[in-house]
Amino acid sequence: MVRPLGTLEQHVMDRIWSWGRPVAVREVLEDLQRERTLAYTTVMTVMDNLRRKGLLTREKDGRAYLYRPAQTREQHTAAFMGEVLAGGADTSVTLLHFLDHIPPEEVASLRLALDEHLQGRTSTAP
Repeated sequence: MVRPLGTLEQHVMDRIWSWGRPVAVREVLEDLQRERTLAYTTVMTVMDNLRRKGLLTREKDGRAYLYRPAQTREQHTAAFMGEVLAGGADTSVTLLHFLDHIPPEEVASLRLALDEHLQGRTSTAP
């Protein structure tokens, strides 16, 4: 089950996703400290919790660990949205309500992506 992230977890994941490379706790801490004071152990605990939740992986690098996302931001968001949709009574009604809350240009972009996705399915069908 994909759970919504807490505020600090979201800030940590946003940085790690945006950097696109393995990172140490110290790097994340230093970046977060531009906005607020945090202890090293706080960030280390959050990152370890994210690893246990399956959002981060880690590998040993000398005495420290390097963390990387287990999936892209888009994959994580899609998994979360999939679970939200699966929990509703009528997926199509839920999606229609969702469309009411996004700008028209994003609806157009979504329509284009959906058309391309459906064309790919029909062109590879046996």
